[in-house]
Amino acid sequence: MNRRQLLRRIGLTALAAGPGAGLLSACATAGSGGADARTPATPAATAATSAANPLGVDPKKPLEVVIFNGGNGDGYATGLHQPLYRKAYPQAEIKHVPTQKIGTQLRPRFVSGDVPDVVNNSGPEALDMAALAAEGHLADLTALFDAPSIDDPGKKVRDTLVGGVQENSLIDGVPHVLNYTVAHRALWYNAKLFAAKGWTVPKTWDAFLALGEEAKKAGITLFAYPGQVGPFYQVWNLVYTAAKIGGNQVIVDIDNLADGAWTNPAVLASVTAWADLQARYGDKAYFGLDHTQTQIKHLQDKVAFYPCGSWLENEMAKDKPDSFEYAIAPVPSVTATDKLPAEAIMVGVSEAFFASAKGPNPAGGLEYLRIMLSREGARGYTERTKNLTVVNGVAEGLDLPPAVRSAAKAQDAAGRNTITDARFESWYKELFDHSQTQTNAVMAGRVTPEQFCANMQKKADEIKKDSSVSKQTRSA
Repeated sequence: MNRRQLLRRIGLTALAAGPGAGLLSACATAGSGGADARTPATPAATAATSAANPLGVDPKKPLEVVIFNGGNGDGYATGLHQPLYRKAYPQAEIKHVPTQKIGTQLRPRFVSGDVPDVVNNSGPEALDMAALAAEGHLADLTALFDAPSIDDPGKKVRDTLVGGVQENSLIDGVPHVLNYTVAHRALWYNAKLFAAKGWTVPKTWDAFLALGEEAKKAGITLFAYPGQVGPFYQVWNLVYTAAKIGGNQVIVDIDNLADGAWTNPAVLASVTAWADLQARYGDKAYFGLDHTQTQIKHLQDKVAFYPCGSWLENEMAKDKPDSFEYAIAPVPSVTATDKLPAEAIMVGVSEAFFASAKGPNPAGGLEYLRIMLSREGARGYTERTKNLTVVNGVAEGLDLPPAVRSAAKAQDAAGRNTITDARFESWYKELFDHSQTQTNAVMAGRVTPEQFCANMQKKADEIKKDSSVSKQTRSA
């Protein structure tokens, strides 16, 4: 399964396990906002706490770290995070375990009780996090988030992180999972083209439409998405724009199959705005193209804005000409009363880590994660893997690809004003598939925005009433 297929299947955060999922399940999860609360497993300090050791780590206790040795390798752990831990606790022995088979290697150990202290739970064999939490294996990360930042003791760790990290750490209301990296879904454009034309990236919808007139004069389509393979890119656009208008609760309600979620005025306003823009400045020819064909047109400056995630530059590296420089733009504000500011951008979190509550060194596990969230730990990770982390403001000045640099600036500008990920795409495949069909229909003018909302609500209601479909819930 390639990255695109994986994102389509699970989104940027993995789906929650269904009722009755057991520890030996092969399904990966990155957190769930389930309704039933469980008693959190909170690691107890094993040594006296102090300003230098706020989590009470026993400096002599060994630490075992298991890292998924996939696309990012494991050098960031052996060459950066673990040396930083040893520097703080030179008497502690660290056992490093790289693997591409997290599930195969660790499931028997969790069953037997011989568990590692820190796990990078990633890859196709990732462990079922909800099941691990149910059995008390995941440490409560509240102490980590409340601990002082290594770089600025006047700040809590939680205050150094991009918005959405804590929300996506929750399993049944308790923070258990640290999703360490981020990806961004927004509008991509050619910074060199904009500079040559003297165009300014629009922050308001009126400015967006005005730029459409300028682009039309230059023979450039203002906006396009792939209607054949990739209409879900525009589904994202519609729901994330709706969240910008009405706040993240709009998406939470959609995910929770709440009554009237799709007929919310914010959803209607979003769909209306995009359908109008398509009618004025779009090109129906793109409804017949797939993602690669559309992205080539984008690289040829035949399209000004293209909706996608921040993996786009790597995906198109072999086709990108020197005249093209990827840059990201948040969706412009649709109304003067949008709940989220113009800088708000969708930031999805991924690459899950957890500390074991039943491991031999749970306090050390939390400290290891705190070190990962330091400026040195996060900046070094980005430098080595070219992936942004959830720590704000640490990528400036690094030699990164243009798309990553642009996304980092956008993330810093947004701060905690981030748009949450939409999870219905992985929770309810039938609803997500229906949304793609309906998106193509409304963008092509075959149905009205009002009909789109009604059709989506009808399908959501059908799924809600279908007892054969396992239901998921979230609170943030």
